[in-house]
Formats: sequence, structure tokens, C-alpha cells
Amino acid sequence: MAVGAVLTGFATIAAVIALGALLAHIRLVDVQAQILLSRLAFFVASPALMVTTIGDADVGQVLSRNLVATTASVVVSAAIYLAGARWVWRRAVPESVIGALSSAYVNAGNLGIPIAAYVLGDAALVAPTLLLQLLVLQPLALAVLDRHTRAAPAGAGAALRQVASNPLTLGSVLGLVLALTGCRLPEVVAAPVTLVGDMAVPSMLLAYGIALRLGPGLGAGGPVAELATTTTLKLLVQPFVAWVVAHWLLGVDGTALLAVVVTAALPTAQNIFVHATRFGRGQELARDTILLTTMGSVPVILLITLLLG
Repeated sequence: MAVGAVLTGFATIAAVIALGALLAHIRLVDVQAQILLSRLAFFVASPALMVTTIGDADVGQVLSRNLVATTASVVVSAAIYLAGARWVWRRAVPESVIGALSSAYVNAGNLGIPIAAYVLGDAALVAPTLLLQLLVLQPLALAVLDRHTRAAPAGAGAALRQVASNPLTLGSVLGLVLALTGCRLPEVVAAPVTLVGDMAVPSMLLAYGIALRLGPGLGAGGPVAELATTTTLKLLVQPFVAWVVAHWLLGVDGTALLAVVVTAALPTAQNIFVHATRFGRGQELARDTILLTTMGSVPVILLITLLLG
């Protein structure tokens, strides 16, 4: 049952990505279509999805030991990449941010939620990772990208305005307010928000498939060692750190331990490619890391499920 659910989740994602590549191959869509889909996902569909996803999350689990282990795994993986970007590959700040996200930002939404529901038996188990990424990691990363890719005014106030004006951040905060207060949007508002949010994941996956077909070949975006680093950090280092911190330092065991390690082993999220496209930095590294980690995470997650399940 667990193995079948994992395979089904990955097969669904692969099928939609393949459709995007096919549409590009037969010239039904082009690079402009990929950019349009990415923009729709970033500015419209993803914020709506955040409202509905976080609004239904069990935020009580945010203050759990799993959150500590999740945070540690993200910090370690991102820090290792940033050290390499600074001292080895000499990357600029925007490219470094995209590389760090590629190394540590997991697909907790469209893959993590179904795996948590069908493999772990409780979709709320992915909530700590989901909220950490959407309310802390993503806003900080987007603020830095905003700051270093356009002429932005200086000062803390300007930085706060950049964060507050980001549509994904706004959607995430609204979802958190709904979850904390127990309020629900009126049906006349919730129905269209849900409908638009349902467009987010397909748009991301189709745009990604188009980019795979029309973009440079695998590994053409930079040093192979850099791609190998982001892939290894995501697939091996991040779940290993999560396991060490959760089990050996915090005493987490059973389903809770399985949840934090499996979540850490999820592949890089497709929305990192959307961010890379939006800011015009690090697209190839994000694209290739997503591809390799999506393929490589299948055996990794199956092994974790067998060992800890």
C-alpha cells in the first residue's frame, strides 16, 4: 500500500511533465507559453493554493519536535551549497539563492501532501515543513531575489515592503490566519479561490516539461559538480540530517520519525523553477536538480519507508 502510493504520486507528476514536453515537441507551445504558465502559477494560482492548503493545515504541529529536525536539515543543506557557491563556483547572490533552494526546498505541496496522506496516514504530518517553507524560507529567499535583481530602495522598510507585496507570501499569511482563527472563507469566495488554486500544480508541471524540451540539455547550465552537489544535498544529506536530529537528538520515533525523514527526502519543488524563471536566474540548475531529484527520490523514499516504516 505505501509503496504503491509513493509510485502513484511520482507517476502522476511525471505524466504531466511529459505532456508539457510533448506539447513543446509538436510545437503546440513555445518558450513564451512556458513563461506565461510560470507567471500564472507565481502571481495567481499558487497564492490561491496557499490560502486553501495552509488554511486547512493543523498548525498545532508547527511547534513540534519535527519542526526542529526539519529546520536543521534545511539549514545544513542550504549552508553547504552556499559555501560552495561562495568559495568554489563564485556565484552571484541570485544564483546562490536559487541553488540553495534547489538543495533544500522540498516538494511538500503537490507531492508531500498526498504521500503524507496515503503513506503516513495523516496529511497534517507535512504541515511543519509546508509552513516553514512558505512562511519563512520562501519569503526570505524571494526578498533577497527581489533585492538583487532590480533597483530596490535601501532600508529595512523597503525589504519588508518587498516581502509583504509578494503574492505567495500574502497567500501564505492569509492561509495561516484562517488556520489559526478557525475561520472559513464564504463559499462564494472559497469556490473560485479553490478553482484557481487547482491550476497551480498543473501549470508548474507543464511549464517545467516545456522547459525540459526546449531548454539546454541536462548539465548545460553550469559545472556538473554543482548539479551533483545540489542533487546529493537534497536526496541524501537533508534526510540524513533530519534523521540524526529527530531520532538521536530529540528522541522522535515511529510514524513521526518516518514523516520527518520521508518529507526531507522529497525532491526539489517545481516552484523553485518558477521562481528561477520569474527572476531570470539559475533556471538550468533548478530545472536539472528538479529532474534528477524527482527520479532519484523514488528509490530513496522507498528505502526509507522499508527501513523506518
